[in-house]
Amino acid sequence: MKYYKTLAWTVAIAIAGTMMTACSSDSSESEKPFTTCPVSESTLYACGIGQPGTRSDAGILFTEDDILWFDANTREIRFRDTMEPLREKIPLLASVDFYIGGEYLFSGGATFVGLICSQMFDDLVLCCGKIDGEVIDDGHYYLYDCYPTQFINDERVQANIQKRAPQWETFTKYLDSKGKLK
Repeated sequence: MKYYKTLAWTVAIAIAGTMMTACSSDSSESEKPFTTCPVSESTLYACGIGQPGTRSDAGILFTEDDILWFDANTREIRFRDTMEPLREKIPLLASVDFYIGGEYLFSGGATFVGLICSQMFDDLVLCCGKIDGEVIDDGHYYLYDCYPTQFINDERVQANIQKRAPQWETFTKYLDSKGKLK
């Protein structure tokens, strides 16, 4: 019996080795380097993330070229009219990672939410729409520190705001240097 186990393992290893050799790529083929996003080294961009650690079909959601302006007071981020609406590019509750060049801008990224979301988020969100009293503005986008915004004084939200302050300053200074800060 012991002989057959050894023989079975030997055959399995031989088959696995043969399969790996047969499936390997020809070394004479030139491989193209993998690039995550086709943007320049110093560009601000945001990518949609589907399941943890994988890019969604959305890929790059927007770059700094798609941004008309950002209002630091209202937190509205206005995109060019020619850009496809984000709500058509990425599903609600998906993650959005912001980068300048290849470096993360906001650690942990943001969550894409809309006015129909009934969850509370104590960290950065990219919100499609705004409720201001009785007025519902569904056509604009906002970068909020939490959602819904009435939880802004929650201690977890305040801790996240303080933790993210250096990145937020980098974000606003970068947009100001590009003439996109309102």
